[in-house]
Amino acid sequence: MIHILVAHGVAALGVLVFHMLALPLPWLLGPITACLIAALLGVPMKGMPFVNNAMRSILGVAVGATFTVALVISMAAMWTTLILVPLMVFLIGLIGVPYFQRLWGFDFATSYYSAMPGGLQDMLLFGEEAGGDVRALSLIHATRVMVIVVALPFILKGYWGVDLSNPPGVPATTLPLSQLALMVFAGLAGWQIAKAVGLFGASILGPMILAAILALTGILQHRPPAEAIWAAQFFIGMTVGTKYVGVTGEEVRRDVAAALGFCVILLILSALFVEFIHLFALAPPMEALLAFAPGGQAEMTVLALIAGADMAFVIAHHVLRIITVIIGAPIAARLFSP
Repeated sequence: MIHILVAHGVAALGVLVFHMLALPLPWLLGPITACLIAALLGVPMKGMPFVNNAMRSILGVAVGATFTVALVISMAAMWTTLILVPLMVFLIGLIGVPYFQRLWGFDFATSYYSAMPGGLQDMLLFGEEAGGDVRALSLIHATRVMVIVVALPFILKGYWGVDLSNPPGVPATTLPLSQLALMVFAGLAGWQIAKAVGLFGASILGPMILAAILALTGILQHRPPAEAIWAAQFFIGMTVGTKYVGVTGEEVRRDVAAALGFCVILLILSALFVEFIHLFALAPPMEALLAFAPGGQAEMTVLALIAGADMAFVIAHHVLRIITVIIGAPIAARLFSP
């Protein structure tokens, strides 16, 4: 229990420091940074997986609540960029596997599942079944998510001048209690139903689907309040940072260093795809960047919400990326394993 309290205290300190320094996304980047530093200093901390999943369900409801009939119809026009997602996943694997295997000396299973830009839990499960190094996989994917999530706000603010200080919603006191209750229902019921049927990313996609149904039928008329989105950012940021608890000097020199180099490759690949999409006017550049940056699904949802991006566009591409990896990764791993 004390380790959980320490994690919350460190994360809260991170929020405070980021607010004082007027840095972007204090509720997300503050906990990530503070918990990362504390973990590297050997501070014992522990997150709460259930609460983290509950916070992810808030983001699912927030995305689902934005759906309208016109928005759903417009999704059909996304095929020109959606077809690029499997290509990007293929290129990431083509470059990433030799990078981890030949440059850093990881075995094939660890190299393959380190390169795949899927969800952390899925890649750890697949990697463990294939005989990979679970600890290395955990650190590499945590670093991928952290670097991309930390880098994107500065890119959005510095390059496009996106205002990331706007509240992500209206105050809870301005929303009807019936709507707040409906959001809680959509979050919990959607999560548990999706979990029961075995849907990947159940804590986000389940609430998103149920909230979208309620929004399209006119029953749900509001997004979750600002306080709920801030809480989601806080717990997700804390979870990312605390993944480094117990990291050793050798793991930093090898696993984390390998991950940082791979992040550079991912950012370059993302930039090339965004530039291609921009040159052919297939989508706005900001939406393209948020859609093709291979960060975590929850973290990308937060950034899209705060930046005021087209939620349907961004989420559709990340869902397709995760589907491509989950379905294709185990098959390709068996085909190409030595």
